[in-house]
Amino acid sequence: MKLITTISDQELPADTSHFILREASRAILFDNNNRIPLLFVAKHHYHKLPEGGIDDGENRKDTLIRECREEIGAEIEVIGEVGKIVEHRCKLNFTQNSYCYYGNIVSKGEPDFTDSEIARGFHITWHTLTDAITLLEQESPQDYTGVIIVQRDLAFLKETANILNKRS
Repeated sequence: MKLITTISDQELPADTSHFILREASRAILFDNNNRIPLLFVAKHHYHKLPEGGIDDGENRKDTLIRECREEIGAEIEVIGEVGKIVEHRCKLNFTQNSYCYYGNIVSKGEPDFTDSEIARGFHITWHTLTDAITLLEQESPQDYTGVIIVQRDLAFLKETANILNKRS
């Protein structure tokens, strides 16, 4: 998968072997009205793409299908790859590889948020791709993780716009 960018909150130490590694799948999904869902994290004032960590024995697309059922209550169809972003959160000794796909929403239902997501005020908002890019460009998250999430997801949204513009 194409590497879009690497994000780091500071210069990486020479040895990152002690960093925790998380692999995750993310999605940019279009409904019948050409709108995409974003999750608004009300507690920290930012939007993010639907996503989830890849469990043992699970592939990237299976993760995406499971997480989209849980986070946005939708059945989805994966159409293509957007790319990969590597992020290093040195303050947390944490590295994440995010694999992003785009596709369609086949059917909508209700999300099944975890207690943690409910506590952070998660709710779904719907936007055109262009409006989602503008929204994330204007956001100023109020927590450390949110700053990196917005930077990462904005890069995925912009890369998706480039991919779709080339196709049309």
